[in-house]
Amino acid sequence: MIDRDRFPVDPWRLVESHFNLEDRGVTETLFTVGNGYLGLRGNHPEGRHAHEDGTFINGLHEIFPIRHAEQAYGFAEVGQTIVNAPDAKVMRVYVDDEPLSLDVADVREYERTLDMRDGVLRRRILWVTPSGKEVLVEDERMVSFEEKHLAILCIQVTVLNADAPVTITCQVINRQDGENVYGGTPTAPRKAGFDPRKADRISERVLQPVEYWQDAGRSALSYRVSESGMTVGVVAEHVVETENEYSARTLIEPDIANDVFRVQAKAGVPTHVTKLVSYHTSRGVPARELVDRCTRTLDRAKAEGVRRQFERQRLWFDGFWARSDVRIEGHDDLQQATRWCLFQIAQAAARADGQGVPAKGVSGSGYSGHYFWDTEIYVLPFLAYTTPLWARNALRMRYLMLPAARRRAFQLNEHGALFPWRTINGEEASAYYAAGTAQYHINADVSFALAKYVRSTGDVEFLHREGVDIAVETARLWTTLGFWRQSDGDVELESFHIHGVTGPDEYTTVVNDNLFTNVMARFNLRFAARTVREMAERAPDAYRDMVDRLNLDDDEAEAWDRAAEAMHIPFSPALGIHPQDHVFLEREIWDLESTPPDKRPLLLHYHPLVIYRYQVLKQADVVLALFLQGNHFSPEDKLADFEYYDALTTGDSTLSAVVQAILAAEVGYQDLALDYFRQSIFVDIGDLHHNAADGVHVASAGGVWTALVSGFGGMRDHFGALSFDPRLPADWPSLEYILHWHGTRLHVKVTRDALTLRADEAPDGSAEPIAFDVRGESYVVGAGEEVSVPLTNQGPVIKGRPSLREFVDSRREDGTLLSASVPTVTTAIPVIDMTDAVDPV
Repeated sequence: MIDRDRFPVDPWRLVESHFNLEDRGVTETLFTVGNGYLGLRGNHPEGRHAHEDGTFINGLHEIFPIRHAEQAYGFAEVGQTIVNAPDAKVMRVYVDDEPLSLDVADVREYERTLDMRDGVLRRRILWVTPSGKEVLVEDERMVSFEEKHLAILCIQVTVLNADAPVTITCQVINRQDGENVYGGTPTAPRKAGFDPRKADRISERVLQPVEYWQDAGRSALSYRVSESGMTVGVVAEHVVETENEYSARTLIEPDIANDVFRVQAKAGVPTHVTKLVSYHTSRGVPARELVDRCTRTLDRAKAEGVRRQFERQRLWFDGFWARSDVRIEGHDDLQQATRWCLFQIAQAAARADGQGVPAKGVSGSGYSGHYFWDTEIYVLPFLAYTTPLWARNALRMRYLMLPAARRRAFQLNEHGALFPWRTINGEEASAYYAAGTAQYHINADVSFALAKYVRSTGDVEFLHREGVDIAVETARLWTTLGFWRQSDGDVELESFHIHGVTGPDEYTTVVNDNLFTNVMARFNLRFAARTVREMAERAPDAYRDMVDRLNLDDDEAEAWDRAAEAMHIPFSPALGIHPQDHVFLEREIWDLESTPPDKRPLLLHYHPLVIYRYQVLKQADVVLALFLQGNHFSPEDKLADFEYYDALTTGDSTLSAVVQAILAAEVGYQDLALDYFRQSIFVDIGDLHHNAADGVHVASAGGVWTALVSGFGGMRDHFGALSFDPRLPADWPSLEYILHWHGTRLHVKVTRDALTLRADEAPDGSAEPIAFDVRGESYVVGAGEEVSVPLTNQGPVIKGRPSLREFVDSRREDGTLLSASVPTVTTAIPVIDMTDAVDPV
């Protein structure tokens, strides 16, 4: 999957040993640096030959009218797409007026490294000019985690063997609207064909210039976004350090700021240029004020010193890895990829600070910079268990979206709130409702994440003050969306159903009683009922405030519990599995084993209606429910369901492999679990889905942590009870990970023979003993103590993998046979063989 000559294994760094123009889009993603607010794609500072010259700010977006071919009431009306912020990465080098251009330069040495211990991108090049001058070019790039609005870019040029004129040209460019100075479009060209994973494009001008100036070495550009009304300001300052003689020249225009340094370089004497850049954005503050904020950020950074900023960054990451690292003994390739994934979550979420976590973080324009349910299910567990503050910030984003979610629910004739399937500003931005708005499960996903955060941290203050609003309003929606049905008029046999929804699997849409939706809605209803009752008993003042704020009726909690208890959970006695929805088993099976590779992913080669007629999954649906609500399914249920759906799952979504790895490990497909894990951990580094150029798959990266901790590490927290049942792969000597549980840091180590759990001392000495289970046996570990539990095995072992052939010719409930096929185009008329038919006469 990876060229290890070019990208050697290093447990702490991603290293590129030689330049290659062919996969520049992928490497731009892989070498992105960001902090959750600001992201700088891994474009080379020369500013040439980029796939996408990207500088992205979380939440900075433009809006546009969605033009439906046929409009209907309630369709999303306004689209949103992330804006490419002014690009400050350009720092070009000329020697003897010859430009350094990596595609043609005589480069004798090249190394680019992303060091995950300090979050700094470094590059070292030895370039020999056509006249024989040896030029050493070294650069660094950092987006600060301590200073949210600060980026620092450094370049040092040394002519080793001769005196020579050197020019260093630094720019800030509006690439969203302007042409690349070397021609071409400001963003990556779209390949032929349709791909819904790409960003939306706007042909009109997006960034309207407001204020721009240069003064005392500083360059400022600021803009107002045309339709969304957002504002953005960027200020850059350059510091030159050299013993060589040099002069400076500047140029400022509405869409570009130039700072040019002409150096009379002496042999062996370096010239070092540091560019400090600050970005600020707002949904309503005038651009001029943002420029003032940028200057204050730069004043503070300069006063503290540039080197101090790098030192603070290293200290920040020391703390991050101390509470987040996962160690896989004996597999440095997996270790490197694991740390890269965890590093990407930090880059996507650490300084989101109340914004959402975009599907691509701030690493690319894929999915238009939107937030999805991916955050709550795949990313938030890592945040809650390693840095709870980040999880709280992500949940506050949903709380702040409640007004828009209430409006959306009302528009769809429902009570409560309905969170958007994809959004930036809180409004639904999905133009295709069948695979978008119909995914009502987003409500339950958000409540599930809220419950996980509260149960792992004990933060009832947040729950009572803001979180309860999410729980109540999402529960209200299910009571009006669902309906009651009785069997033969028997009230005791009544059941609660949810129709016309889409589950996580986007290859099966607008169905009745989607199992994932029903199971998660049941959880949502129970969680809301329990929360309001516990508040009434334990926090009466907060409860009264909530009742007044939400106009809560006394009987609502009882109605939620009643609906939850009666929730219909589909089951097929004939096949012994849980159907994905009410009619899923009535469809024919898509024969994935016989589908040509050039027809994958299916969504790019088949009309949705073709896909919808078959039993075929884009991503795990029932299997995800088995994991999230595993305490409601027996081991036998999990094995049967996994074996059935594994053979139907395409893996066309990067959200699938991590969940399949977890369930495969639990039910006994140990080798298959490791295969799925490798598919998920290398999804970007190996570009397995051929779209890493669009940005990091942040949810998949979050899922990697869950696959390690919950899959191989065996951790579960159902009902807020911590338990372990490890499944260590056969060739892994040990697995170590860290959990934060109610303020106590727990160190977990799994070997083939034992699970060891050590609890840190609390800084204030207030840590309570932690209760946990290992395979049904109860234990307690106190602060500063260690408990080791012997393990006799690593769970059941089943060889191979499930196959479609095991289910073909099985009979449905009505006695008909299941069959498998691949959709084909044919002009032949199907003929039914009537040889053995009975003559009706």
